[in-house]
Amino acid sequence: MAGLPRRIIKETQRLQSDPVPGISAVPDDSNARHFHVEVAGPVKSPYEGGTFHLELFLPEEYPMSAPKVRFMTRIYHPNIDKLGRICLDILKDKWSPALQIRTVLLSIQALLSAPNPDDPLETSVAEHWKKDESGAIEKARKWTKEYAMSKGDLKK
Repeated sequence: MAGLPRRIIKETQRLQSDPVPGISAVPDDSNARHFHVEVAGPVKSPYEGGTFHLELFLPEEYPMSAPKVRFMTRIYHPNIDKLGRICLDILKDKWSPALQIRTVLLSIQALLSAPNPDDPLETSVAEHWKKDESGAIEKARKWTKEYAMSKGDLKK
């Protein structure tokens, strides 16, 4: 971790020593600004039982600019598009240097518990969610079973 800002070193150490329940974030061996993240689908959500792989990258400007985060596992969610991009205010205009990696990961976990079809990134999923919530939840469960329980990453 030589050459990294002290803040990134501290945050990384805290993620290792005091992990967030249901979330694993491990820095890449070759680039300590790149994290391999796994998020367990929250209990009582359509994503329960799934393990979602994400990548998180800390740009040079971090903490003055937000981390770049995207889902590598396919997911049926109105706020996550087919490329894995996430519509989350703290990753965009609501970012603050006071926030940390763990805050971002907790917010993503919360987004899985409470999809917001009124602020969609994937409009067709949001429309499905608004018109037929139970059908959308069922489809989200099906995708979770298919992709998050069987290593169905976007690379496939």
